[in-house]
Amino acid sequence: MTFYGLKTCDTCRKAQKALRGAGHELRVIDVRSDGVSPADLSRFQVEFGDAILNTRSTTWRGLDETERARPVLDLLIDHPTLMKRPVIEINGQLYLGWGKDVQAALLG
Repeated sequence: MTFYGLKTCDTCRKAQKALRGAGHELRVIDVRSDGVSPADLSRFQVEFGDAILNTRSTTWRGLDETERARPVLDLLIDHPTLMKRPVIEINGQLYLGWGKDVQAALLG
């Protein structure tokens, strides 16, 4: 299972703890320090559309209107912390966020 998130994100920490507690082995990729490849970001955008963009983040609030109007993929490449988190990949299936639907699918 590959887990894309941020070390400093409370939701990501809760998700990691729950997943490990359920016996999942995680390969954690910190989107800030490790980075995410443009190919992976593109896959995420294809799968989730504009929902991949976290418009409630501090990074988003710091962008001016010109920046916000750029294509989503370009924004994510330049500002990986704009990615909604976590993105979890298991057996080729992608999950976005840590809502009840994702928890039910991954924790049983």
